[in-house]
Amino acid sequence: MKTRVIAAVALLPVLLAVVLFAPKVCTAVVFALMAAIGAYELLMGTGSVKHMPLTVCTMLSGFWCVLWCGLDISYGWLLLGIVVFWVALFAQMMAAQGKLKLEQVAVCFVGGAVLPLLLGSVVRIFFMENGTMYIFIPFVLAFLSDTGAYFVGIFFGKHKLAPTISPKKTVEGLVGGVLGAVIGMLIYSLVLDVFCDMTVNYGIAAVYGIVGSLAGVFGDLSFSVIKRQYGIKDYGNLIPGHGGILDRFDSMMVVGPLAEVLLLLLPIVM
Repeated sequence: MKTRVIAAVALLPVLLAVVLFAPKVCTAVVFALMAAIGAYELLMGTGSVKHMPLTVCTMLSGFWCVLWCGLDISYGWLLLGIVVFWVALFAQMMAAQGKLKLEQVAVCFVGGAVLPLLLGSVVRIFFMENGTMYIFIPFVLAFLSDTGAYFVGIFFGKHKLAPTISPKKTVEGLVGGVLGAVIGMLIYSLVLDVFCDMTVNYGIAAVYGIVGSLAGVFGDLSFSVIKRQYGIKDYGNLIPGHGGILDRFDSMMVVGPLAEVLLLLLPIVM
């Protein structure tokens, strides 16, 4: 637990520095690199794909899908990149003459297109109006929910939530995660209200916390069930105490897009 907390505390200033002081495109590049690493972790960690050309194509596609979110260029360029990725995957499948299976190509497409577009929601939020303030919302939802669930689960957890998928998760931890996300959103809303001169709807902020926390649990369990099927503990070891990119940002794959949808359809600022 000590290593986990130290790593989180060390990474927080880096995130703040990139978001608040670096050019916006730098944030897109950082998350694009994370998407490429996550694609590698998915393919190598599960052992489902050990074909280097497929791996390289998947990582490049993941990088492009997220980078596009931070570039002021036509949607057509994103589609072109995905089409090229699709062609590259199936061209290699044809050339392998049956040695590459559809399941392997499908995993590559998930790692190189689906997951990056989900993670890219954080970058898309950043480029919204008031995006510099909004970008922290998915992090508040995901990380404070995770923190609340972690500590409540340790001290009060008795009833298993999903014992075959994630044995350490408890119903009490789920409640603690919801409370953590709601309290975190209310505090962050107060910061926006007082220091950023934004008129915030605190009721909607609480809704963000509840829905975001539940979405985070679903995202976490989604990646946990993959690990259980392939018999792995972590996707990687890049972040001490947390594992790899997919271990740390598994919940963000659902929380990020949900936060983007909520900001578009149910704005927190009046």
